[in-house]
Amino acid sequence: MKPNYEYPLDLDWSKADMIKVTTLYSLVEDAYEKGVDRANLQAAYAAFKTVVPDKGTERQLDREFEQASGYSIYRVMKAAQGTSSGRVRMKEATRNAESTRSKH
Repeated sequence: MKPNYEYPLDLDWSKADMIKVTTLYSLVEDAYEKGVDRANLQAAYAAFKTVVPDKGTERQLDREFEQASGYSIYRVMKAAQGTSSGRVRMKEATRNAESTRSKH
């Protein structure tokens, strides 16, 4: 079950763009919670980049998403790039350490 928080979204985006962005957010959550298919994750990130092409906005959304959820888009995508496995699974301990640190 997903925790109760709001995804960082730009209200000027079209519905289709919001779906692209929330799809990536959902897959990032899944990477921490149960693992995801690497190809699906990379396809979702490519779609996300069509909505958010600039690095500055991407970093801002990642920070906001991590503050809300404890999950990092950057770390998940880095893990996806660094593996030849078909699945990406983040270690839960990483998330717990990050969310604990961000509360102080």
